[in-house]
Amino acid sequence: MSDHQRPGYEADPAQVHPVARVVFGVAGTVLIVVGVVLLVLPGPGMLLLLAGMVLVARAVPAFARFVEPVRVKAMQGVEASVASPWRIAGSVLAGLGLIAAGVVAGVVPSLPFAGWATGTSLILSGLILLGLLAWSHRRVHGPRSGR
Repeated sequence: MSDHQRPGYEADPAQVHPVARVVFGVAGTVLIVVGVVLLVLPGPGMLLLLAGMVLVARAVPAFARFVEPVRVKAMQGVEASVASPWRIAGSVLAGLGLIAAGVVAGVVPSLPFAGWATGTSLILSGLILLGLLAWSHRRVHGPRSGR
């Protein structure tokens, strides 16, 4: 691929500061590890894996060839997540349930593992789920037309 045809996630090594390459590499590696964990646990594993791979590709241009297959698979997951109203409703309920569980964990300290640290992480997880769901819906179905 010539320099003029580089994908947006592949950086020219001469144009990326060495410190930025280290930051991209470390942040990307962390996102890849979390993404792999979330492939088996509930969460946006493929999207985090993709984000991590894009960051690592900015640090190590040779890694960019592995990004496209993961991008295709992640976008298939995005499309599947908003393919039917039932899936959307289930995801919205899960997000709202996480937020409610977070509030309960923060307010009722007698529960096991309760407290605002647990509650905040549950609330944040619910908000991330709802945000990714909105992004997925907008990406697949397009923005609403003006009223």
